[in-house]
Amino acid sequence: MSEAYIIDAVRTPRGIGKPGKGALSHLHPQHLAATVLAAIRDRNNLDTATVDDIVWSTSTQEGKQGGDLGRMAALAAGYDIKASGTTLDRFCGGGISTVNFAAASVMSGMEDCVIAGGTEMMSYQQQLSAERANAGLPQRMMGSGNPELDALHPQSHQGVCGDAIATMEGISREALDALALVSQQRADKAIKEGRFARSVVPVHNPDGSVALDREEFPRPETTAEGLAALKPSFTALADFDLGDGTTFRKQINRRYPDLEIQHFHHAGNSSGVVDGAAAVLLTSKDYADKHGLKPRGRIVAYANIGDDPTLMLNAPVPAAKKVLEKAGLGKEDIDVWEINEAFAVVAEKFIRDLDLDREKVNINGGAMALGHPIGATGSMLIGTALDELERSGGRYGLVTMCAAGGMAPAIIIERI
Repeated sequence: MSEAYIIDAVRTPRGIGKPGKGALSHLHPQHLAATVLAAIRDRNNLDTATVDDIVWSTSTQEGKQGGDLGRMAALAAGYDIKASGTTLDRFCGGGISTVNFAAASVMSGMEDCVIAGGTEMMSYQQQLSAERANAGLPQRMMGSGNPELDALHPQSHQGVCGDAIATMEGISREALDALALVSQQRADKAIKEGRFARSVVPVHNPDGSVALDREEFPRPETTAEGLAALKPSFTALADFDLGDGTTFRKQINRRYPDLEIQHFHHAGNSSGVVDGAAAVLLTSKDYADKHGLKPRGRIVAYANIGDDPTLMLNAPVPAAKKVLEKAGLGKEDIDVWEINEAFAVVAEKFIRDLDLDREKVNINGGAMALGHPIGATGSMLIGTALDELERSGGRYGLVTMCAAGGMAPAIIIERI
């Protein structure tokens, strides 16, 4: 089997994902994707006629984010028409899955140069939700739409799931807030020390002016007292009537009837709502040698796994165990862990269940401080892990994240 090498990884800064308020919110999602695709091409003097495929991730494939963003963004970036593209959805996990799929095509020997990545404009998702509400249309909910199947595997709101898991695991509000504070502190340090500088590329407006060239979401002024004062976000939502007397709380209680959910998550210990895009360039060894490209890393192993869809957020631990087994590695071999901070409980449970050294997990902060642009985050985290391995001299990095439906993709990369 051929090796799949990581040549480069780039991303946009994350902009606040609120319509009219975030620095990127006025731009088309295709524009963000084209920005990182252009950067990958220009930084590596890439002949885009030799790109076999572009594998992209976008979770909300609707309206401006529909229509195969991977292909259309490549054309917008000025790629040769020979560079094909496709777009997939694995909810939050899509940005890892695009890299995994791209790696698989290179490792199989069928393709030699593939770009993976993703885009998500959370500001546009909010716009779509507002348009639905104004038109009297129902909001999109989790579930299959099949009442019999949904009765077997009821799916709730992810924030309510986070609270349910914290309750079941006996993880306190104080522990969740403490992790959120660490995330802000680490992100602030990483930004001040320029640890993201190699990967982050500025986004320009169509007129050439700079739209955003720095992280917009972090709140370095965050304190433990400030976090403790925030009210839980999902108490009322848990009991919102979804129709026929169904609520998110009841959906969980169908499976866990004795669970009395306590509410711990709020805006400060949940992932930030942001806009962003990322791209990762993968090639075979022959392609890299032929085109004078110096690999920065290689794909060691990847894995996917499903878990309880009702609780939704618990698959990262089994995914990490599965990918470690595939790689023939132990947790002690991993120098950099990136677990997406969808909610504080996801990262806290991950650390506790695997008994990890906290100093190796989300070293430069996570989504609670930086934000989580759904379909792009996984590709961003892979780039972040690679940058950190190079900065610290580590060898292996493991990246994983929860995804709706109770799933988690995972990947292990090695620094070259």
